[in-house]
Amino acid sequence: MSWLWLLGAIIFEVLGTTSLKISFGMSKLIPSICVFLFYGLSFVALSIALKTLDISIAYAIWAGLGTAAIAVIGFIYFGEDINTVKILSILLIVLGVIGLNLTSKVH
Repeated sequence: MSWLWLLGAIIFEVLGTTSLKISFGMSKLIPSICVFLFYGLSFVALSIALKTLDISIAYAIWAGLGTAAIAVIGFIYFGEDINTVKILSILLIVLGVIGLNLTSKVH
């Protein structure tokens, strides 16, 4: 169940960061409210996941997958530049998350 909470934390963090982008410097009301809502939900879900997951594993997965997801969203939805180095870097993040996950013990 902790892994589901961690997945929820990642999804809410990605939604919060996306809301931050579309808030235009917190000048748009609804996206600005969503920033606080989604980040708050992300930290609540992360804290619940940390009841049984190692913080080193959970935080690395939360940050790594969130970073990779935001990079992909930036490329697809916000038209940010993409190149080989960026793609390889994202793949390295994902491989690192997989490696950490393979070494984690289940509580």
